[in-house]
Amino acid sequence: MSALIRVLLVDDQALVRAGFRIILESEPGIVVVGEAADGAAAISQAAALQPDVVCMDVQMPGMDGLTATRTIVADPASRAAVLVLTTFDREDYLFSALQHGASGFLLKNATPEALVEAVQVLARGDALLSPEITRRVIERFARGALPSSAPTGAPDGARALLPEPAEVGELTDREREVFELIALGLANAEIAARLYLGEATVKTHVSKVLQKLGLRDRIQAVVYAYEHGIVVPGAAQQR
Repeated sequence: MSALIRVLLVDDQALVRAGFRIILESEPGIVVVGEAADGAAAISQAAALQPDVVCMDVQMPGMDGLTATRTIVADPASRAAVLVLTTFDREDYLFSALQHGASGFLLKNATPEALVEAVQVLARGDALLSPEITRRVIERFARGALPSSAPTGAPDGARALLPEPAEVGELTDREREVFELIALGLANAEIAARLYLGEATVKTHVSKVLQKLGLRDRIQAVVYAYEHGIVVPGAAQQR
């Protein structure tokens, strides 16, 4: 990542983009390198400008933001993390954003400070995984939500877990412990306290877990862990 955090703004409303630009560029170390008014333009701009973070609206004319997000994060040449910004506090938007590869989710009524912090978090290579979002992911699985690969015709309320992948077996015992605690939404400092480790050591374990499992960030790790039954709802209370 360059010294400056490069941001691409994607929203069909020019006034919204202008407001985000003012907020972000008032913070030293952040520069807005481009703007787009729809998903197709976002894909083109992301490829041309190579931003560190894309602030992505959901509902736009033409290609929507979630489709654009999936294309941007799937591009092997892209280094961009996508922060989905929406007016609507809808669970389907949240989970669709995660499934399409977003690394963060923020409502547009958040404070300017929250927007700046979210961009900085994603630019560091972390995910914006607030306790609230973690709880909602867990609650969805606790209710028996079906992963996208569940068989057609499964009974309502059934939860078809995917088999545990072989790469999970490549984790060391300590990495497995760290992975399970990530899935429960614990931050590095909390994991360090739980396992009596230094935060730097935990950070190294987290990086190795994500690398071995081919996961981009902690949000993907949570979804992956619950889909494959690595942890189950209620595990946090049992620890």
